[in-house]
Amino acid sequence: MSIPLRRAIVVGAGTMGAQIAAHMANAGVEVHLLDVDAAAAAAGWKRALALKPDPLFTPAHAALVRTGAIDDAAFGEADWIVEAIVERLEPKRSLFERIDRQRGLDTIVSSNTSGLPLASLVEGRSEAFALHFVGTHFFNPPRYMPLVEVIPVAATSEDTIARARHWLDVRLGRSVVVARDSPNFIANHIGLYGLFKVLQAWEQGPFDIDTIDAMTGPAIGRPKSATFRTIDITGLDVATQVARNFVERTSDAGLQRLFTMGPRIAGLVERGWIGEKAGQGFFKRSRGAGGASDILVLDPATFAYVPRVPVARPVLDALRDQRGGAGGRIKALMLGKAEESAFTRDTLGDTLLYTARVWQTIAHDIDDVDRAMRWGFGWDLGPFEIIDAIGIKELLGVMRAQAPTDGRLGEPALPKAEEAPPLLADALAAGRNTIRTPGAFRPEPAELLILAGARDRQSVVTSNAAASVLDTGDGIFAVELHSKMNAIGGDTLAMLQAGVDRAERDGIGLILATQGQAFSAGANLMLVLMDAQEGEWDSIDAMVRVFQRTVLSFRDAQVPVVNAINGLTLGGATEMALHAAGVQAAAETYMGLVEVGVGLIPAGCGTKEMLWRANQQRPSRQADALPFVQKAFETIGFGMVSTSAPHARTLGYLRNGDGISMNRSRLHADARELVQARAAGYVPGHAPAAIAVGGPDVLAALTLGVHLAHRAGRIGDHDATIGRKLAWILAGGNVPHATDESEAYLLDLEREAFLSLCGEPKTQERIAYTLKTGKTMRN
Repeated sequence: MSIPLRRAIVVGAGTMGAQIAAHMANAGVEVHLLDVDAAAAAAGWKRALALKPDPLFTPAHAALVRTGAIDDAAFGEADWIVEAIVERLEPKRSLFERIDRQRGLDTIVSSNTSGLPLASLVEGRSEAFALHFVGTHFFNPPRYMPLVEVIPVAATSEDTIARARHWLDVRLGRSVVVARDSPNFIANHIGLYGLFKVLQAWEQGPFDIDTIDAMTGPAIGRPKSATFRTIDITGLDVATQVARNFVERTSDAGLQRLFTMGPRIAGLVERGWIGEKAGQGFFKRSRGAGGASDILVLDPATFAYVPRVPVARPVLDALRDQRGGAGGRIKALMLGKAEESAFTRDTLGDTLLYTARVWQTIAHDIDDVDRAMRWGFGWDLGPFEIIDAIGIKELLGVMRAQAPTDGRLGEPALPKAEEAPPLLADALAAGRNTIRTPGAFRPEPAELLILAGARDRQSVVTSNAAASVLDTGDGIFAVELHSKMNAIGGDTLAMLQAGVDRAERDGIGLILATQGQAFSAGANLMLVLMDAQEGEWDSIDAMVRVFQRTVLSFRDAQVPVVNAINGLTLGGATEMALHAAGVQAAAETYMGLVEVGVGLIPAGCGTKEMLWRANQQRPSRQADALPFVQKAFETIGFGMVSTSAPHARTLGYLRNGDGISMNRSRLHADARELVQARAAGYVPGHAPAAIAVGGPDVLAALTLGVHLAHRAGRIGDHDATIGRKLAWILAGGNVPHATDESEAYLLDLEREAFLSLCGEPKTQERIAYTLKTGKTMRN
């Protein structure tokens, strides 16, 4: 594990190989992407660069990837060789024979196979090769899907497993489980079983595609794409190929029947209607006469595409009010008497019992099964978490009572009491109705659960509805945001200031963080809109002043304040990060000053700070300020949002000294390390003595740009109004010439512009629209 990962070779420039190479480049690894010849490798890389979503953090990362032919490979110089060629045994074995002769002594070789038996790939290879060989099954797309299954063979050394896990986890930021060398490993095994149970039910009726998606999506803690939309995205050809691999590797006649395509699925495959990449699958996008886009759905009786009909299912509607999150909803549905409940028992219920039977053949512990389904298939709860949420007795009871709804959905899953899977029977025999002790399972290792660990230790210093101050130990405090979308209002600001005060008094530093997938959507727009509609201008002014003071307190604190940001970090949340002593950002961080989208400008010190940072980029005081101010103007004016943390650095939202965590689960632990690194001898920040402003010349240039864009129709009337106010601030307001101004002066300009725009009817329309739809309006 002490051997660093500097150079890698990926063999196979297809969909997976090229994207694995791209993500290695994201992690700063030099990658040689190979194929049968240089042209094939170059073509594969070109296809990868055209993919959406982008496999690269920034275009600059592409420089770390070079392409070439297998004949040109320097296998002996690579730290890691990843095989991602065609899913056939003999070509892989032939490639490994060649690599065996040329690899370095410590080079790890891995296969990205999704279904072939790994043991057969190392037959005939040297002992040294087998010691350094392991399966590394990435999920598609590798940048965005966190799961990688590591599959050792019998001869794989513990050091190889440890090094592979470390590189995948820390360097590439993937979430790792160790699987057994069994058909389709863990996630695809269970996921495909559940998927084909649903497809079997669809083939036999009575539910249509949209109804099944409604029953197999968020209602049971699954992604919105549910079943059929997910297949269209990944491709029906992929699902059926994985199923064929399963059929070929199992002797279980029941599984072979399940994974054999029914007539409806076969009809789609025969027609080539395999999903989005073919233009149609279970759904098809249609263009109307006016150019409007509509989504049609397959009618399996005629294989025609028909308009979709909204799903009206009172049973599903009632689940929205069900307590207990995904577990509560699943339990209510599973134990119900409606036909939706029978469907859920036939599909999910059977999958849960199947998982309980086979888990030891695919995994080393049940935790890895739950983690694999969370990370690989986006389940809110893994199968064993779901069993515990339902209760073993309740699940077995309802499954034993389950009978075919109309003779078409199969036999009862548990016709006899003695057929309960041993894992469940043993728990009941021990007097438990759950497999685990409640609360025992955590998706992440305990040492990474910084916020949850503090709560478990009852180390909450103070709290309100929006945020809490936590003592994470070692003198490091944290403010955890926990309101809806972590919108920043008065309660949030109070906890932020309380956190700064407590850390200054009793600690060595403070972390600002959240447990959610988004750090914060920014300021609480509802409060702004209500005050604006009531004409409460003093209230808005006071709120902005408090926000500005709080943000500046992060910079001026006597101890380092570090923002641990991830996911959406928008508007006021970005302004907070701009003023922290340091930022630790998850690689997948989407941050930006997006206030123009709701008719406003950044007034929580963000406009001022972007001007300050623009000036810091000037090579000298005598250098023309306009190009640098222009960049800040465009970044704010276009509401630019980063597509990754490295991209945020190019936009000026992050500094070179700010940290990036490739693995989201390590973000808070990394933030603690950053606090500790900066705490010794920490020198507090302070307001700049002066900030250079360009005056009338810069104002004229910026407003001319606004005027030309408006005349050309690229921006509307209200965007032009916002642009002129933004230009006014960045130029320094009413100054006679280029000069220096104080931070306080520029903050006054921010507030004045913000208040003025709050009074604009079109701004109020934009805010109301965003609150209602979650989208932005250009009026």
